Amino acid sequence: MPTYSSAISAITDDIAARLTHSWREGCPVGLDELRYLTVTHWNYDGRATTGELIVRADFAEPMVGVFRTLFQNGFPIQRMQLVDEYQGDDDQSMSANNTSAFNCREVAWKPGVWSNHALGTAIDINPLVNPYVSNTRVLPPEGAIYIDRTVETLGGIYAGDVVTEAFAAIGWGWGGTWSTAKDWQHFSASGG
Repeated sequence: MPTYSSAISAITDDIAARLTHSWREGCPVGLDELRYLTVTHWNYDGRATTGELIVRADFAEPMVGVFRTLFQNGFPIQRMQLVDEYQGDDDQSMSANNTSAFNCREVAWKPGVWSNHALGTAIDINPLVNPYVSNTRVLPPEGAIYIDRTVETLGGIYAGDVVTEAFAAIGWGWGGTWSTAKDWQHFSASGG
C-alpha cells in the first residue's frame, strides 16, 4: 500500500529557473518567502503520485498536513503541477484540472489588485470539476457541466467534506461559502 510522503524546500536556483511565468521582479513576495512542496496524492486512476506546489513559507507545514489528510482519506487530485507548465495562464491550468497554488497574478477583472495566489496564500483544487461561478460566468467554461453541486463527481469539493474540513483546520476559508460568486476550487488564508 502506498504511503504519504512530502518534502519542503527553499526555492533553489533550479526551481527558480522553472518559474518562467509565475514569478518575476515586482511580485509582492520574494522567492525567499516561498517554499517548494512535493506531496503524494491519489490521481484519477487511483494511483499514488507526486505533485508539486509553491506556497508562502508560513503555510508550508500546514499545507503538507492538509495533503496528508486528503491522501489518507483517498481524495483524488487529477494533476498537481506548477502553473508554469501552463505558461502561468490560470485559464489553461484550470481547463487542465490542474491543482496549483502560487502564481504572481492580479485578481481577475481587478487590474492592479494582487490575487492571494500572488502572495502564496491560496490554492485551487481540481478547478475543472470545482469551477468558479458568478451569474452566468463559469471558469473554466468547460466546468459548466459541474455547477450542479447536488451531483457528486470525482474530485469534487462539497460543504463539510474532507477537503473543506482539512483546510478549515488550518484556518483557510473556502470560496464555496462566498455569498455572491462561488469558487468551489479555491481555498485561501484570508478566505477571499
